[in-house]
Amino acid sequence: MNYRRLGRAGLKVSELSFGSWVTYGNQMDTKAAGECMAAAYDMGVNFFDNAEVYAAGESERIMGEVLKKLAWPRLRYAVSTKFYWGITDGPNGKATLNRKYLMQAIDGSLRRLQLDFVDLVYCHRPDPETPIEETVWAMHDMIRQGKALYWGTSEWSASEIMAAWQIAERHHLAKPVVEQPEYHLFHRRRVEVEYRHLYHDIGLGLTTWSPLASGLLTGKYRAGIPEGSRATIPRMKFLVPGLTDPRRNEAVGQLETVAKELGCTLPQLAIAWCARNPHVSSVITGASRVEQVRENLLAVEVVPKLSAPMLERIEGIVAGHGDRAP
Repeated sequence: MNYRRLGRAGLKVSELSFGSWVTYGNQMDTKAAGECMAAAYDMGVNFFDNAEVYAAGESERIMGEVLKKLAWPRLRYAVSTKFYWGITDGPNGKATLNRKYLMQAIDGSLRRLQLDFVDLVYCHRPDPETPIEETVWAMHDMIRQGKALYWGTSEWSASEIMAAWQIAERHHLAKPVVEQPEYHLFHRRRVEVEYRHLYHDIGLGLTTWSPLASGLLTGKYRAGIPEGSRATIPRMKFLVPGLTDPRRNEAVGQLETVAKELGCTLPQLAIAWCARNPHVSSVITGASRVEQVRENLLAVEVVPKLSAPMLERIEGIVAGHGDRAP
């Protein structure tokens, strides 16, 4: 496993990390989650991603139980959480980044995670109803109080990230250092075009999610929706049109041929393709079985095989099937 700086921040995270979206509290219990986290850690993963909203707090609770049981040295791993969606009712508990919500949300997350602090905390979506300055001050105070070490954003526009950074710069506050966007072979424009100047101008780091396009790039949807897959979860029905798109699945079939030539699996190729981007600090992977964890993390061995001619070939396959950068 290789380790990369989080943009210009000093924190180093494993180039492949392990996340809990969808699985913890929905498909996995504490025992299975612990086995997967232990397998990831044994293969060099030091970054574990979570969010308050995942399974309405249950994902954090499960991860907290696992961390307590495994008792790894705290310096050896980093944990993140995210705030915006909320898990309680009321005008200040849902879809907001106001100060009241943020300062109480971090306390709830720390209780569930059974941690004194989280290493990274993200504003899970932008909030057009709360002044960015209010949010920046709240995130700064969260860090000043020792409840988080770094903060960033998830799925913010480049202009919103820059506005937050400039406010922090002007008032000498803790700046956002990382963004967590969706990034895979069929979803690229934001990472490769919109954020392009931010990597150089403010040293933005990336922890990207969904390298397998919610399972499309595993190839398992080429013949329809298999039983027990993510697309069968009621709250994930919105993914079905994209997962069953005939043209994208045809491209997936061609990518599978490339993977075989490289001596890897299709998921490993897709993950390695994301990791080969020098602006990506860490690619967040997910799995519900130990075997999946190990298979996904072996993608680190595929990254050096992605030569310029091979990348051009991949570009030819995916062209016209997503928001590909020009």
